[in-house]
Amino acid sequence: MASRPRAAPSRATASARTAARSPTARSSAARTAVAPPQAAPPLSPRALYQEVADRLREKIFARALEPGAWIDELTLAREWGISRTPLREALKVLAVEGLVTMKVRRGAYVTEMSRDDVTQVYRLLALLESDAAAEAAAAADASQLAELRALHERLERQARQRDAFFSTNEQFHLKLLEVAGNRWRAQIVADLRKVMKLNRHHSLFRQGRVGESLAEHRALMQALEARDAARAQRLMREHFHSGLQAATA
Repeated sequence: MASRPRAAPSRATASARTAARSPTARSSAARTAVAPPQAAPPLSPRALYQEVADRLREKIFARALEPGAWIDELTLAREWGISRTPLREALKVLAVEGLVTMKVRRGAYVTEMSRDDVTQVYRLLALLESDAAAEAAAAADASQLAELRALHERLERQARQRDAFFSTNEQFHLKLLEVAGNRWRAQIVADLRKVMKLNRHHSLFRQGRVGESLAEHRALMQALEARDAARAQRLMREHFHSGLQAATA
């Protein structure tokens, strides 16, 4: 029986085979196979605008930039040896935090706190931190209570050192939030505490307020160590109520 003749390859198939056999095609395929992937550019551990935002916060909290002051972008950019781009990005960050107010065609200003602003911030802090105090009293382990006790004892030693007292006081409150364990609440409180530093009449500036604050902390610490959640909640709320009265007197 005669064998059936083989079909002639199509013109497209023949062209493909010829191309595959060519030295150029083989060389291109080899290069494709062995070429290593391009390395991604190294990531900066911290963007420049974040560093600039930190510097601006420091100047605001130190009153080098007073509430209501206009922020001179050109002067700051020249002083820090940067362009205005990271400075403007930093100002946006501080505007979100409430530390800076952006005014159309006028630039950025350090936020001024009205009496109503101060009242609203204190009331929110009272709600959030009293809730945290109750949870911390119920949930804190022995090592966490020891950390809070150590911070409180440092506060007692720093009663005559205003800046150190402010710093340790904030550490105590933030540690209490950490023990309570709600990261969303902790973030909100951290932002509110930044804004609270803009108040020209901080509650602890008032004569005798440091002593009152210490007494309130002592009672709160006792409630935490006694695992008395309801008392801890009430004492923290009263602590902020007293602070508000001092700040708005």
